[in-house]
Amino acid sequence: QVQLVESGGDLVQPGGSLRLSCSGSGFMFSLYAMTWYRQVPGKEREMVARIDRFGSIVTYAESVKGRFAVSRDNERSMVYLQMNNLSPEDTAVYLCCAELSDFTGNYIPKYWGQGTQVTVSS
Repeated sequence: QVQLVESGGDLVQPGGSLRLSCSGSGFMFSLYAMTWYRQVPGKEREMVARIDRFGSIVTYAESVKGRFAVSRDNERSMVYLQMNNLSPEDTAVYLCCAELSDFTGNYIPKYWGQGTQVTVSS
């Protein structure tokens, strides 16, 4: 069975850090770009960070650039999101997604995790 399971979400204070993990199984992990999204009730899902299948090209939302870093380990079928200098505006459910590229700059979501809650509050 195909699974993506996120972990690492927690309650942290503003300025703190968290490292999220996403473990993939049941599919050829190294063939997929991996993307982190976040979702807040009542708001549109936002792409946070994407890393290509080789771990060579990364893309970040402007709101997290310089604070977040995405990485992957294809040998372990893992993708990570290091989050630093967290703000209350980062509070959301964070989801990982395995995506295929159409080679024209578009990515097609194929598999979704269920998400992990990140709450930034004092």
